[in-house]
This record gives sequence, C-alpha cells and structure tokens, in this order.
Amino acid sequence: MEGETSWVINCFEDSTRGICEIDSFSELSDEGSKEVNAVSVDLILPDDLLERILACLPVASIFRAGCVCKRWHEIVSSRRFLWNFSHVLPQKPWYFMFTSSDEPAGYAFDPILRKWYGIDLPHIKTTNWFIASSCGLVSFMDNDSRSELYVCNPITKRCRQLQESPGLKFPDYSALAISVNRISHDYTVSIVRSKQVPGNFFQWDLSIHIYDSETRLWVTSCTEVLTGWRGGDESVICGGVLYFLIYSAGGCTPETRHGLITYNLSSRSSHGLLIKSFIKVPCPLTCGRLMNLNEKLVMVGGIGKHDRPDIIKGIGIWVLNGKDWQEIARMPHKFFQGFGELDDVFASSGTDNLVYIQSYGAPALLVFDFNQKQWKWSQKCPVTKRFPLQLFSGFCFEPRLEIAP
Repeated sequence: MEGETSWVINCFEDSTRGICEIDSFSELSDEGSKEVNAVSVDLILPDDLLERILACLPVASIFRAGCVCKRWHEIVSSRRFLWNFSHVLPQKPWYFMFTSSDEPAGYAFDPILRKWYGIDLPHIKTTNWFIASSCGLVSFMDNDSRSELYVCNPITKRCRQLQESPGLKFPDYSALAISVNRISHDYTVSIVRSKQVPGNFFQWDLSIHIYDSETRLWVTSCTEVLTGWRGGDESVICGGVLYFLIYSAGGCTPETRHGLITYNLSSRSSHGLLIKSFIKVPCPLTCGRLMNLNEKLVMVGGIGKHDRPDIIKGIGIWVLNGKDWQEIARMPHKFFQGFGELDDVFASSGTDNLVYIQSYGAPALLVFDFNQKQWKWSQKCPVTKRFPLQLFSGFCFEPRLEIAP
C-alpha cells in the first residue's frame, strides 16, 4: 500500500524478563512518502533533555523516533524514558475498530495525527469478547464460558491472564469493567453477572466480583436477587464507584426500561439492597453506553420516540451530577442520519475528553470533543464493507508505554 511504513521499538522490562519487542505496528496513510529535511540535534542536546522532548511526542512519533538512529533508539528504550513518559500529560485516547465480524483484526485511530494504524491484539479470539479499558490497559473476557480473562497493554503487547472469576457459571449477562490507578499502576477488574432464577422470569440472580491486581485475588463482594430487573453488559468504574445499567424484566413503562445502579468499591457496600441505589435514566432510552471521562460518569444513549420507544430519534450525551443527569450534547441531525433508527445500532466508548460513536452498520467513526463541544468525523478507516449484514464495532483506549498488567 502506498505510504505504508512500519517500525519496531524495544522497551525495557525488568532485568529478569529482558527486552519486550513491539513489532506489529504498521501505519496506513494516503499521504505517500514525503522527504523531510532533518536537522541533527545529537551534538547539541544532552540525553536527559532529549528524553524529555521525545517523551512529549505522540506515541506513533515515538516509534518513528526510535528508528532515527542508535542513540535515539536507546533513549526511547530506556527505563528513564518510560519514567519521563509517565509524567507527561495523558495521550488522547485511540479508537480500535474491528474490521471483521469474525476475526479480531482491525485498525486504531490516532486523533492527534488523525491517522489509522494496524495493530494486532494479543489473545482475543473473536470480536464479540467483552472489552473494557482504563489508563493504557485493556481487559478482554470471552463471550462463551466467560472464564478466559486477560489484561494487556495493546501498544507494548504485555499481557497477563487472570485466574477464573468465581460466581455464576454461564450467566445470561455479564458486564466487565477495569480501573487503573495512575500513580501505583495497580488495577481493579469487576464483573457483574446476572442469571435468571429458574422458572421465574421476573427474578434474576446478580453478583459482583472484584479482582485486585495487588493481591491477585478475586472477591465476591455482593450477591442479590433482583425482582423485575436484570443485569446487562454495560458497566464502568468511576471515582471508586462501580456503575452498571439494569434492564426491565417486564411490566415497566418505556421511561423506566433502564436504570443505573451504584456500588461503592472502597467500602464494598451498596448501603443495603442494590436496588436502593437506583438512579433513573434521563429519558426513554433504546440503549445506553457508560464511560469514565476524567472521573465523571458519562452516558451516551439512543433517545427513543415516545410513541415507538424502540425507534431512535436522536443520540444524546449526559453526565451524572449526584443523582441527576445533565445533558451535555445531542448529536446534530446531519451526523445522526448515518446511524439509522433501529434499537441498539451503535457502539460508543470514551475517556479523557473524547467520546467515540460508531455505527454498527458502517466503518464510520464520529468523535465528540467534550471540552470544545464539537462533533467531527474521523479520517476514513482503511476498510470497506464487504457484504450488507457485515457489522463493525470497537473500543477506545489510552496509548501508554510504561503501564504493564
């Protein structure tokens, strides 16, 4: 492909593990090759100053810098460089788009350079796995037995398989979330499992399981039977609180088909029954997507029509203040036209100050800047729709070099 380049970078791990090679990175661009007149700074800048300068570059540019010369390669591969990198402002989140309904292949969009990169994800086998991300780490869980669980850094490919979580076997619904401490790099993984009580459609067993990377142990912190409600596949950890959506098991009005439950991970308490922490959604929703933007709980949802609640009339973005939802933005009609009107037609995830929204039916990616309140299409993804029923999905993650599971 014209304009395609590739690069390799080595990053130091601890001395017992040696060097981890990052190699499956290829950039796709329609700009072609361009000559650049470079000015050497090797004889001007000392190593420590050059390290600080390179640490401020976008991740993709750091990979290129490692290919300039031996000195720069050694700098970006050093432990001290990773320390400097960890102390700069977080990179803007990338969005990984699966390009096949079966194979977990795809491209990642860099909003800084506005380019797509080919990345191989470790261990994930199909696109329907559960996925959650936080501060450079991504968690994957299989969608069959729900027993395979990995935490990895998709940039460095460093990965850890977690032991199987306790709780309900073969649940009807599961919701996965991960939260990384930016200072210690310890992380918490949560799974909310829900299974129908045999013979009773209105009652559902629900359990919350928490993994602590420091102890490397699972704890079942809550079990409860919900009446009239069931769990789903949406959850997020924000400010030490686990939030997850629940769904009506029947008998509710369109305005109350969805609800939000909160669970304090610090005290491991919901102050009694989980249902007592119930928070109403802001309007009739056809679907809801939860995300953590700078420790604020944000929800992206399809707004259902009052007379036909399964039909979307728009897509909105809300932030939770206490127990009240504040509408931040509503997708302009010129963008919404590309998403269709049927229930559950889009994927959405976000972090930092960006929200990504992607139609299941096309490889189009819409970006909402939370600070500037601005909507913008991404650069076109280098993939085409091969057959009418082909579906597209994805997730966002923060590109980091220094964080490992």
